[in-house]
Amino acid sequence: MARRPRRSSGHPTDAELEILQVLWDRGPSTVREVHEALGGESANTTVLKFMQIMTEKGLLRRDSTQRPQRFEPISSRADTQRKILDGVMERVFRGSPGNLVLQALSTKGASAEERRRIRELLDRLESEEG
Repeated sequence: MARRPRRSSGHPTDAELEILQVLWDRGPSTVREVHEALGGESANTTVLKFMQIMTEKGLLRRDSTQRPQRFEPISSRADTQRKILDGVMERVFRGSPGNLVLQALSTKGASAEERRRIRELLDRLESEEG
């Protein structure tokens, strides 16, 4: 009997996000490469199991045409961040991006470069409105 892909719970777990971060930074990688990039703290078989589950959940794509197999994320870093942020914004901030940003900036300050980029974004959004 063929196994059906697992349905994604919507967002990657913290451990899955660590693996995704490695793959976004490095590009398609083997289990061993991901394991080493994570510092080798867990067993190689644990990383393999996580990556198999992530493939079943639709978070990773496996290239079985080469040995060892290489894995890559199905979604980009930006798309994944956007999905996670949308969920937080809806659940915690009742859909208000302004309240989310205000809370984020008041909780943890932004660097001068981040503030400059925020100002540029606000200027662009205002010029598009009017």
